[in-house]
Amino acid sequence: MNLTDIFTNAFSSMSATGRRAEEVVPSKPAVRVKELSERDRRRLLMHFLELNNRDRLLRFGTVLPDEVITKYVQRIDFIRDTLFGVYDSKLRLMGVGHLAFAPRDALPAIHGATNKERVVGFGVSVSEAARGMGIGSKLFERAATHCRNEDVDTLYMHCLATNQTMIHIAKKSGMEIHRDHGEADAYLKLLPRSPASMMQEAVEEQVATLDYDIKANTCAAVKLFNNLRGCKAG
Repeated sequence: MNLTDIFTNAFSSMSATGRRAEEVVPSKPAVRVKELSERDRRRLLMHFLELNNRDRLLRFGTVLPDEVITKYVQRIDFIRDTLFGVYDSKLRLMGVGHLAFAPRDALPAIHGATNKERVVGFGVSVSEAARGMGIGSKLFERAATHCRNEDVDTLYMHCLATNQTMIHIAKKSGMEIHRDHGEADAYLKLLPRSPASMMQEAVEEQVATLDYDIKANTCAAVKLFNNLRGCKAG
């Protein structure tokens, strides 16, 4: 066997191994978390209205009817609070994280856990079709980084004790969990902000914005193509 045969066989073996690895561990699409603004209010409403009764119960602690969810979205203050979202290729929100900033006295459960003037409550929801992609964890990580950079050292979550997804995220992040009467309170002590944490958030937001712009341009191009094809067919 000459050198050419040896390299050919080695390359074929490596390629086959790579294909087998891809079959065993399929690649997941990257999760880009983007900060939301007033212009996203309509998509926020669509996301929450598409949640089924079980998901509404886990997100809000009760099964809210459509009209109450509509009022909730209308009252969201984008100046006071911070919201993050994960978009799919059609610009539908597949996951939403809501950071609600409040005075320390507003959350008696963690009043003694911080000396800062503000605390933050975190709520998250993920569409049923987007489960298993790590969206909830990514939203939580981005929220924690943002809190650090906003000089908040305590991140709080309240959820039903049956919300195993949120309990898992809380445990994985090292949150201290307290359970009482079927509900769970958890809080995480955050490190102070640093140049690295500020750079991390800035880069993540830039990448997410670029990803959003690409998806928006693709959707616009597809819509234009379909319109032109429709005109020719007519």
